[in-house]
Amino acid sequence: MFVYVGVCMLSIVIILSILLICGLPLGELTMGGKHKVWPKEFRIIAVGQLLFQIFAMYILLSAGGIMSMLFTRKITQIICFVFSVFFLFNTFMNFISTSKKEKCIMTPMSVIEAICFGVVGFQV
Repeated sequence: MFVYVGVCMLSIVIILSILLICGLPLGELTMGGKHKVWPKEFRIIAVGQLLFQIFAMYILLSAGGIMSMLFTRKITQIICFVFSVFFLFNTFMNFISTSKKEKCIMTPMSVIEAICFGVVGFQV
């Protein structure tokens, strides 16, 4: 169940990233809400972030046994724990954001991601 919840949360973030890269005015949900529409430099950097999110989804799916593992079980487990810590840090950053929308929407999503990666990591 944690795999599916995590994949749903990551899917939402991936879709949001794609929309931000395309120039939609959703910037209030990210980076403290400083830019309603992301500048071109941010969009270029966001492509790397998007690949990172897709990799995170792949790790979650492979750790959950839904996709074949690219890495050994132990390496996959370690990567899950690294992502869990990353999302905990992300939770903190979202929580201290000056954007109310980011704080209210992205913080809970980051908490859920951290929990999902942590639980799945223990199940690998």
